[in-house]
Parts: sequence; structure tokens; C-alpha cells
Amino acid sequence: MARVLIVDDEDNQVRALTIGLRLEGFDVAVARDAEGALNHLAASPADIAILDLMMPGTNGMELARSIRDLFPDVRVVLTSAYHLSERQLTRADCGVVGFVPKPFVLSELAEFLRQKIACGPISSNITQSEPRLRALP
Repeated sequence: MARVLIVDDEDNQVRALTIGLRLEGFDVAVARDAEGALNHLAASPADIAILDLMMPGTNGMELARSIRDLFPDVRVVLTSAYHLSERQLTRADCGVVGFVPKPFVLSELAEFLRQKIACGPISSNITQSEPRLRALP
């Protein structure tokens, strides 16, 4: 069972995503902020982390950089209601493997996560994805 860490400060978003991903067969853990996410990953590894871009304190991009540096085997997907271009994410050099705009369709997100987890080593993780769910080189 793939392990997913959701990092988001919005209660309704976390609740819906947790229930939905568990129904899709994922083992889901939740952190409300960057510190909680890093503590969780140190104690219990995850296959993939879904980070909200806009959180109080450390934002999703900064957290993605920390995860990349401290836990290089964890794939990171950013999510946001704000549009970010592939170029913006690439230039941010935050180590994410994809971006998922909110709102999203849960079944599409679940399939996207499965693809990202199954891709093998992160360094070879360049794939095509649904137009709304973008993989990054």
C-alpha cells in the first residue's frame, strides 16, 4: 500500500482528500505545516507527499526543497488554487515531480499519484501526464 503524506492547513481539504485517497487504497498521513511534515517523515517514511503551495509560515515550495534535501526518496507533488506554470516551478528548483491545480478530480489525482510512485528513481521520473496534472522534468 502506497504511503501518502498530505500537508495542508485547510481542514475541509485535508478531510476530503484523506477519505478519498484511503478509499482509493492509499495509506494516508496528515501534517498541518512544514514542521509537522518534516517530523512525520523523520519518524515514518512516505512514498509521496502532497503539499499545498500556500500555507502559513513555510510555504509548499520551501517545504519541497527541505524534503528534497532531507528525504530524497520522497516524491513531492504541489497543489494550489493558484496557477503556476511549469517554467515557474522548474525555476523554483524545489524538486517537485508534479503540480495539481485545485479543484481536482480525486480519481485523476489517485492515478497521477500511482504513476509518480511507480516511475522508479526520482532522477528518471520524467513522464507525460494528464493536461491538468503536470509532471515536471
